[in-house]
Parts: sequence; C-alpha cells; structure tokens
Amino acid sequence: MRGFLDRHRLSVLGLGYVGLPVAAAFARAGYEVIAFDIDADRVEELRAGRDRNAEVTPQDLACPRLHITSDTQELSRADIHIVTVPTPITPARRPDLRPLQSASVTVGRVLKAGDIVVYESTVYPGATEEVCVPILEAESGLRFGQDFAVGYSPERINPGDDRHRFETIAKVVSGSDAKTLDRLAELYGSVLEAEVHRAPSIRVAEAAKVIENTQRDLNIALMNELALIFDRLGLRTADVLAAARTKWNFVDFTPGLVGGHCIGVDPYYLTAKAEEMGHHPEVILAGRRTNDGMGAFIARKAVKLMIGQGLRVKGSRVGIFGLTFKENVSDLRNSRVPDIVEELRDYGITPLVHDPLAEKDAAFRAYGIELQELQAIDDLDAAIMAVPHAAYLADAGASLFERVRNGGVVVDVKSRFAACPPHLHYWSL
Repeated sequence: MRGFLDRHRLSVLGLGYVGLPVAAAFARAGYEVIAFDIDADRVEELRAGRDRNAEVTPQDLACPRLHITSDTQELSRADIHIVTVPTPITPARRPDLRPLQSASVTVGRVLKAGDIVVYESTVYPGATEEVCVPILEAESGLRFGQDFAVGYSPERINPGDDRHRFETIAKVVSGSDAKTLDRLAELYGSVLEAEVHRAPSIRVAEAAKVIENTQRDLNIALMNELALIFDRLGLRTADVLAAARTKWNFVDFTPGLVGGHCIGVDPYYLTAKAEEMGHHPEVILAGRRTNDGMGAFIARKAVKLMIGQGLRVKGSRVGIFGLTFKENVSDLRNSRVPDIVEELRDYGITPLVHDPLAEKDAAFRAYGIELQELQAIDDLDAAIMAVPHAAYLADAGASLFERVRNGGVVVDVKSRFAACPPHLHYWSL
C-alpha cells in the first residue's frame, strides 16, 4: 500500500453524510486529501472541529492530512477526484442532475492528463458516461480514454449507523478501462476492511446502486399497503409481523415514513431512465405512490381517532415528535413528516413540532416549520410519534404521554412503545 499511497493525492467533492466520512477515512489511512465543499459556512464549521451530522469525530477533522477547503484551485493538487454530491429530484419527481453537472464543471477545470474522476453519487445507468464525461472533456480540453479516465463506485453509507461505516461496507468499484478498474480497486481496498467487488462496467455499477434502494423502497411500500389493509381489518400490523417473521424465510421489513436522500429519491432516477427507453415501470411507481402518501394517511387517521374519542378537531393541539427523515440523524432532506403537518393544518389543527436533533433554522428554511421547545408542548389532544429518536424512547415514552390530556390519542408510527397508559387511546401503523 505504501507505494500506492505515496503516488496519489485525493480530492473529495461534497462534504455531506457521504463525502466527509470518505475523506476522513482516506486521511486516517495516510492519504493526502483535499476535502472540498462549495458551502463556505460548512467548511468553516468543519475547520473548527464540528460536524453537525455527527458522522466524524473532532479528531478526524484535526487530521493534518485532511485539508478542508472551498477553494477550487486546491483541487488541482489531486490526481484522483471523488465526487460525492447529492443527486436530488425536482418537484416533478424527475432527476435533478445540476449538483452533479456543477461538480463535473469544477473538476473539469482542474483536470490534468493522467487524472481519474470517480463518481459516488447515485444516478441512473449511463449517467457517468453520458452526462459527466462530456462536461469533463469540454471544461478540461482533454480527451476521455486517452488523457483521463473515470470510475463509478456507489456510496452505501447509512447515516446514524455506527456499525455499517464506510470502511466496513462492501464496496462496488468500476472503471472506464481495465487499468483504471485495477487502480480504483487497489485504492479502495487500501482503506476498507470489507470486500471490494469489481463490476464489469460503469453502467452495471450504476444500476446495482439504484436497484438497492428501489428494492428497499418496494419492500417498505408492501408493508405500508399491508398496514392500510390491516387497519381496515382492525388488526395491529406489528402483531401480524411478529407472527409472520417466525417463518425462516420471511423478509423482515416494517411500515413507516420513507424519506431521506436515497430511498425516497433513487427509484425516480431508474424510472426516468426506463421511461426514456420506452418502458413504463408500473410496480416501482406504484410503490412510490404508496410511500409518498403515508404522511397524509397518518394525519387523517389521527383525526378519525380524535373524533372517535369525542375530541374537537378544529382548533385542537397535536404534538408531532420528530421531523428528520429517520431516527437518530439530523438530516431533514425529503422528510415525509411535513406531509403530516400540512394535512393537519388543513383540518384547522395546530401542529406543534419538536425534534431533538434537527436545527431550527434548517427546519424553517426547508419546510416553513418552527420547531418548538419540548417544555412548550403540552395539553395536547393527540401526540404523533413520527420519528422514534432515542431521546424519546429513553423513558419508554413517559415524557410524551404526560403531554397528552386524559382521553387523548397517541399515534405511534413505527410501533416503538411497548405500553401506553390506559387513559390514552393508542394506535400504531
């Protein structure tokens, strides 16, 4: 490894949930890493030793081999560039490639003969070679395949997961030619504890990544649809699943809100490409519709439960606990909890939202939601445990239950409470 390490300096573009752990891992392994982000505030925060996402430690950020910058010219010192920018969707649920295109422009302007550009962002099959490579050529004046090479190695980092980290997750790598594939396999293999899988082409690696999240999305959609059916049958989904998972080959998924920057987004990259090729992907889009509709369903269910308890609806107070897209992370991207808030407001209800991890300014910028202090949320007609952060579960829900008036409703979206006081009406998805 020593010779390989000495020969290469890396750049990592995009210092979010994916890019920062990648940059830190390579720096810990001894590589010189130029860690780049266009957000000057983010760069300043990281230089000060704080990662708001809590994915890397202050010690990682203080590593002398990790050079955190927003200066594009510093990227020219690297010969392998790793692009980890987000790939969101538009309001019309179409791929939004602007961050990827912008990053390609940035890299193209510093690209040198012999450099390799590796994309980790989730895309549809063909995007690296059809979208990114022409930009790299146009900006650099270099010729792909002769002067520079590209690779694709999809990210698999799971935010908030201490066990499945960059170094411990099997890594798929691909390259535009055999030599590049060898070099990238050696590069990633030098820092990983896990397997390095060599995909036969960039398009295969792109496809593998996008179906990973599509498969998970569809499995959760099935559970959500089953939950809708069981609710009509008067059955608790958690009880049904507990019985079903005693079978050795039962695939264990649970219903819930599906958001974030991956599962709720990536299937649209695949369906957009499929439609471009003349195929209408009915199953995938049906799953997406089911999952996108769960927030509104939960809000309407809470209203029906309140009516059943003889509680007023218009002018009532409903506490919503959790706003981030999943438990124990601060990431607000594509959260489905705002769907609950919006639906409740349509009924004339006052939703009071709390989240122990989300930043107040970010919540207001993203969704126009003003996060409340926990002590200000009381005398509730109903409480919705939308995101089961560990802080909410530490006392088995006691601090949440005490905020609901007698005869009030508790909606436990992910069935995390083992028990609920008898003076409250409990329901779970």
